[in-house]
Amino acid sequence: MAKLTVDSLDVRGKNILMRVDFNVPLDDDLNITDDLRIRAALPSIRKVIENGGRAVLCSHLGRPKGERKAAFSLAPVAKHLSTLLGQPVKFADDCIGDAVAALKGNLQDGEVLLLENLRFHAGETKNDADFAAALAAGCGLYVNDAFGTAHRAHASTEGVTKHFQQCAAGFLMMKELQYLGDALDNPKRPFVAILGGAKISGKIDVIEHLLGKTDALIVGGGMIFTFFKAHGWNIGKSILESDRIDMAKDILGKAQNSSTDLELPMDVLVADKFEAGANTENVSAADIPGEWLGVDIGEKSIQRFKDILKDAKTVVWNGPMGVFEIPDFAKGTEAIARYLAEITANGATTIVGGGDSAAAVKQFKLEGQLSHVSTGGGASLEFLEGKVLPGVAALSDV
Repeated sequence: MAKLTVDSLDVRGKNILMRVDFNVPLDDDLNITDDLRIRAALPSIRKVIENGGRAVLCSHLGRPKGERKAAFSLAPVAKHLSTLLGQPVKFADDCIGDAVAALKGNLQDGEVLLLENLRFHAGETKNDADFAAALAAGCGLYVNDAFGTAHRAHASTEGVTKHFQQCAAGFLMMKELQYLGDALDNPKRPFVAILGGAKISGKIDVIEHLLGKTDALIVGGGMIFTFFKAHGWNIGKSILESDRIDMAKDILGKAQNSSTDLELPMDVLVADKFEAGANTENVSAADIPGEWLGVDIGEKSIQRFKDILKDAKTVVWNGPMGVFEIPDFAKGTEAIARYLAEITANGATTIVGGGDSAAAVKQFKLEGQLSHVSTGGGASLEFLEGKVLPGVAALSDV
């Protein structure tokens, strides 16, 4: 979709309200433990201030549910951002109100102001019109660089756009839309999607949207056991969505009538307990022992999936292959992640759809070895489902 971008704006001498995603993890001492999302916003922030604009940044952090809570303050982020930018970042202890209006009014060209957590006000998630108007007040242009929240019609992503003549996508937003959009609309083929995760209910729309679009669709994670049950196989004590068995049968039927090869694991790693140090065994997908549970894809499946991925030119991955948080159950997810890095080095475009997949990439220290790791798990998932993202739709068309 053709949207106005930040590099098309005349920002000089203007306050630019920029929605960023500074929802970063903090430890008990309120130290930032992963600044990836802050660093991802730097190009857009620098674009504004280096061209004489005044950046007014807004973000949420955590889920304070409309209440002011010190544990969710963006004050540590302001301090860290000032270090990354190499200049002071002013911090407002609220995001609306007279004191904030004064800070906006006193901003000078090239300066940065970070507003306090948007979700200290219930009006943010309710997309309250008055809250949106107060947030937009004192700013002349709007930039959304928070792809991770683009699937939510909140005051800072959708409501504020009604108060600006020009609403543009930031560089990170542009990058996300380019990678995900090109993958779905104009992929280099073969195009392979890898879907994992615990529940089929969370991925049903993605699977149905990708059937017919992809050349192959690899399925792993806990949702495979609902598919296995749909085949009538024994799944032992593996995770099961019993109310989704008919849905799984329906998907299998649709896959047979589509141009996409739906690939389920042929074997799985099973454990006698759901914990580190458990006894494990590699067994056929159709024959999981009654007292055991599946925790990862098996050895043959890893090799089979590699064979499918070997010649792929475009790969989208959303969801781990197993319980990668437990090292004993992480082999399948790690093997797929490392193989994606390998084919990336050979020219394939590989896109990781945020969430647990992005966490796995980080855990295995593969950041930078894949084409794109999305900053938005929920947003990338809804994009892959073919849904319109409100935070994107609200931006100005070109």
